[in-house]
Amino acid sequence: MSDRHAVVQLDELPPKRCSCGTTRRAFVTESGGQASIHLLQVGDAVTHHHKVATEYYVVLEGEGEIELDGVRHPARPMSAFLIRPGCRHRAIGDLKVLLVSLPAADDTDEYFDA
Repeated sequence: MSDRHAVVQLDELPPKRCSCGTTRRAFVTESGGQASIHLLQVGDAVTHHHKVATEYYVVLEGEGEIELDGVRHPARPMSAFLIRPGCRHRAIGDLKVLLVSLPAADDTDEYFDA
């Protein structure tokens, strides 16, 4: 890594459990918290929302649905979704997703309905 670039192999990063399954997060620190990119394997997703982060999902593999504010949308390779702060969401099915978070992912910006 240099001051002007960073390189990672997403599928080789250590997995971390998250509300949508398992994620491999990159560039949280390197971006100074401005953005992060994730390789997300969907599994047992729980409906949640963010108060700060905007997320962009691009489905890479699989078939399923993305639920946005209670409405299910079909998801298949190359489907893309913009999820703004406050939108309650979850992914459903056997999906591999490229996720971009602005600002970078922050576990304290994750809220669940009671």
